[in-house]
Amino acid sequence: MRFGRYGNPTDLARMVRRQETPARAAWQRPDRVVRALGLRRGAIVADLGAGPGYFTRRLARAVGPAGHVYAVEAEPEVIAVLRERLAAAGVRNVTPVLGSGDDPALPPGRSDLALMVNVYHHLDDRVAFLRRVARALAPRGRLAVVEWDARETPMGPPPRRRVPREAMLRDARRAGLVPAAEHRFLPHQYFVVLRRAAGARRRPRRSRAV
Repeated sequence: MRFGRYGNPTDLARMVRRQETPARAAWQRPDRVVRALGLRRGAIVADLGAGPGYFTRRLARAVGPAGHVYAVEAEPEVIAVLRERLAAAGVRNVTPVLGSGDDPALPPGRSDLALMVNVYHHLDDRVAFLRRVARALAPRGRLAVVEWDARETPMGPPPRRRVPREAMLRDARRAGLVPAAEHRFLPHQYFVVLRRAAGARRRPRRSRAV
């Protein structure tokens, strides 16, 4: 199998089938992941590495018509597939965004939550990417990372390509992010929720005395 710049198979149809296979639900537990995020109706969410929209569609339902999802993807061909699938499903509260390996290209300070599933090991400059995600978060925004355990599992990339939980957390600290919660119900992956460290939060501007 041939792989492109970001580690995805160059056979686009095969990649979509692999990501959308019904068997994925047994180990990815997508509906439980979305419930664990505790999203409110009307929230603004970024799906980082959205692919053909496996989580995007679920996030769009969770935030409702008043909410919005930025579906970030680094491959133009995948963005095209995502647009087609969203249109076919009648999903109207999603904006596809063409990002890159170190920049999610999100508007600053808007996202209540950013979700990254099976994406972290694909990134070029992980700390730079996390810093840009942190800037995209609202003042109380969160980043949720679901990534492969650093061991042999029945599915997932080879162990040499995986990023251990401890390494991801070190990167996060360098980017000004700290753990806020952790969920342990996924059989092959860690699921960590991060927030901006207190010193990294934007402080409101003080009004000048008149």
